[in-house]
Amino acid sequence: MKPAHWLVALLTLNVAWATDLFVLGHGFEELAAPGGLLTALGRLTGLYGAIALVLQLFLIARLPWLETRLGMDRLTAWHRWSGFWVLWLVLAHVVFITLGYAAGEHSPVPAEIGTLVFQTDDVLKATVATVLLIAVAVTSARRARRRMRYETWHFVHLYAYLAVLLGFLHQVTIGQDFVGSPVARFYWWSLYGCALGAVSLTRVGLPLLRNFRHRLRVVSVVRENADVVTVWIGGRNLGRLPARAGQFFLWRFLNRWWEAHPYSLSAMPDGQHLRITVKALGDGSAWLQGVRPGTRVLIEGPYGAFTARRRTREHVLLIAGGVGVTPIRALLEEFAHARDDIVVVYRAGTRGDAVLAGELHQLARWCGARLHVVTGSSGAVGKYGPMMGPHHLAALVPDVRRRDVYVCGPPGMTDAVCRTLGRLGVPETQCHTERFAFAA
Repeated sequence: MKPAHWLVALLTLNVAWATDLFVLGHGFEELAAPGGLLTALGRLTGLYGAIALVLQLFLIARLPWLETRLGMDRLTAWHRWSGFWVLWLVLAHVVFITLGYAAGEHSPVPAEIGTLVFQTDDVLKATVATVLLIAVAVTSARRARRRMRYETWHFVHLYAYLAVLLGFLHQVTIGQDFVGSPVARFYWWSLYGCALGAVSLTRVGLPLLRNFRHRLRVVSVVRENADVVTVWIGGRNLGRLPARAGQFFLWRFLNRWWEAHPYSLSAMPDGQHLRITVKALGDGSAWLQGVRPGTRVLIEGPYGAFTARRRTREHVLLIAGGVGVTPIRALLEEFAHARDDIVVVYRAGTRGDAVLAGELHQLARWCGARLHVVTGSSGAVGKYGPMMGPHHLAALVPDVRRRDVYVCGPPGMTDAVCRTLGRLGVPETQCHTERFAFAA
């Protein structure tokens, strides 16, 4: 059974269980009372919103069993969409409860809002939690995220944890379906406890343990070209770090500890060093060009499902674009040790932009892989049509349909290559990609 199917099954089971507890706790006479149906809908949407919130916590906990099989990009996308469901369910809960209470007490809706917020125990906490959830949702919209620095977005997003705490206090204080029976109390406390425990363990405890154990520092910095540097990082007992080629870490360098950046390993972990290769694309990566040996490094991870574990075929095609070559180079090294049948296609604007091309050539010669470095401007047309188009890729790799294909590069290139692979008849199960995403 796939991890995604387990998640769906657990979500369905919890929705059914919460609904059953609700039905057992309410009689028909409550629904028949004035405003009873609206109040019941408000309570149900509140329960479902709580389950969606717990699901969000489990997704962002990045449990290794899930994350290494699904990838952080998929978990983050699901976390994002479940967050919107939380918001809509919470807003529906507020609307239905307010209308139901107003109908039951025969009071105007504005007056009922004032009574609930300012005269009902712990509803003010819930109101603050709702406002925080709205702020997080607004800043998580694609248009808003594009205009924000990651650090700003991340700071705002952390208020979601405060919203969880305030909402939980509201639920266990006056929520009838949370405190109405010992079984309900045990269920909801266990559900929230497991979710918050998972977040505390994997997002706080495990990173603290690994950073204390490995004591990472910058060993050396090698300039690849005017915009790209390779940073070698050493530490203690790195052989115990469960990292694989194709994965990435969230990196913090102590003289800029407040900034976390996702960088893939550009070499297969060897138990002695970790290596990243970074292009100056923004403030953080530009600053890293001048990092000094001896700088302390903090990590969170490893993350990513872009590994050899996903392969389904004996033959492999690795496609890189720009600085997306870093995990591809690491994967080539791992596959090279296994002496697999490998083809590598590296797309770059110019030969000078082809970072790590020399290392790719050396590894290809060592293991007998075929390497094609494709250069030219975006949209360039060659002998076989558009660069990286169906005819061009089929000419480079005639047996592409029998290969697992790993693709890493800019989003536009990755999407275009995946469409090309589809036109060439490569099944989706043989196409492997992973993208970095905002993740709180």
